[in-house]
Amino acid sequence: MKKFISKPYRWAAIFSVLLAVAFTFTLLNTFILPKSITSVTAVTAIATSTTSSAAKSTAVITDKSYADENIRITIETVRKYNSTIYVADIQVTDASYLKTALANNTYGRNITATTSDIAETKNAIFAINGDFYGFRDGGYVLRNGKVYRSSVRSSENNESLVIDKDGNLSVISESQVSMQSLLDKGASQVLSFGPGLVENGKIAVTSSSEVGQAMTSNPRTAIGQISKLHYIVIVSDGRTSESQGLSLLQLAQEFKERGCIEAYNLDGGGSSTMYFNGEIINNPKGGGSGGERKVSDIVYFGY
Repeated sequence: MKKFISKPYRWAAIFSVLLAVAFTFTLLNTFILPKSITSVTAVTAIATSTTSSAAKSTAVITDKSYADENIRITIETVRKYNSTIYVADIQVTDASYLKTALANNTYGRNITATTSDIAETKNAIFAINGDFYGFRDGGYVLRNGKVYRSSVRSSENNESLVIDKDGNLSVISESQVSMQSLLDKGASQVLSFGPGLVENGKIAVTSSSEVGQAMTSNPRTAIGQISKLHYIVIVSDGRTSESQGLSLLQLAQEFKERGCIEAYNLDGGGSSTMYFNGEIINNPKGGGSGGERKVSDIVYFGY
């Protein structure tokens, strides 16, 4: 044994093995190993289950529209910028019909499920992927009135989307506005991806704006507000020969053209998914076989 450990290169080999094991564990812990932190309490909309069942039973539904006494949704497909863009126009009678949900009803790292699977567990009528909070250590996470994370992201571009108890959207900087102040003002949801696309009726990005190290044109998911309880959701396909994808400026222009006063960019790329009435509307490319990518959370409309 002495002879073995006296040779410097063997110490180097042992150190290399230990370093590789530590590095592998760090990668697994960051990206693969699930780590549950807390479970989620179920959230119910203002309508009782009896009322919601009655509303849904009388709903008028097509492959691109839904309408009952509380929720109205229409979806159109647009070809623009050499891309396929899916635009949902959504109106509700109460802010409680706009909600969020976490994968497996659990907050934590690497707790994931597909957008459609999460949506189906919530009986969602319409859903999109959220901010994939579980991929980062920082960034505000407030869901359905409960704070899960109040740490600020270290990056300069740390804009979050706030949805208040009245269903109004606004974009804030985490470094300038505390979670407590958001709660004091009636915030119900806070999602942290960004950036803001339209703020106070003005486009808030430029042709050089981008998310991290992403390419200029990408699959995108974003949500905007036209007026009280009236929303626009846009998802675009991208990174394929059939659909190039949108820049952030192009995405912002689409919201602006539809009259949105606020709009915010959510997680995109392979995560981008639009779910409606039990079907996937777009063509997500994030899964291992080219389908849906598993994500941490969704934004949805339903009872």
